[in-house]
Amino acid sequence: MKNVVRASLLLLLLSGLGWAAQDVVSAVHGTITKLDSTAKTAVVKTKDGAEHTVKFADKTTVHGAEATAMGGKDAFHGLTEGTEVVAHYTTKGTENTAVEVDKVGKDGIKSVDGTITHMDRAGKTLAVKTADGTEDTFRLSGHAATDAGKDIAKGSEKSAKVTVYYTEGAGKKVAHFFEGN
Repeated sequence: MKNVVRASLLLLLLSGLGWAAQDVVSAVHGTITKLDSTAKTAVVKTKDGAEHTVKFADKTTVHGAEATAMGGKDAFHGLTEGTEVVAHYTTKGTENTAVEVDKVGKDGIKSVDGTITHMDRAGKTLAVKTADGTEDTFRLSGHAATDAGKDIAKGSEKSAKVTVYYTEGAGKKVAHFFEGN
């Protein structure tokens, strides 16, 4: 009986690790080049020319896009081809499913360029000094704390030049994504 319990616990633990490995969130920054309403997919092309297809699910959150006349019936929440976005997605098998999509630019989430002066992923904070000498402090969203800024070389975080994509509300700035320049 003890062996059956141990084997069950081991299987439960291993299955839990498998789920955790599949729920890793990655991000891609680029422009939507194609929308397929039947498949509910968007193709996001990065500045280096790579194309990433992400599937929209019922639970996909979109920031910075206004609801269209169709409202909740619009699978893409008002996003269109040509829209600059940051898509946060999970991968299961060969399918990338969008967890969150942030529209960048006018009418979308804001961006600022600067140099990191402080970053604490565990404390979910980021401070950036802009070209005019102002220092902005951001609260990092869960996705930003774990998967943003991976292109910044280890050890150079404190002086890295970055672009931070953020929303602002109630006097607080929340960074949804940041990347090295």
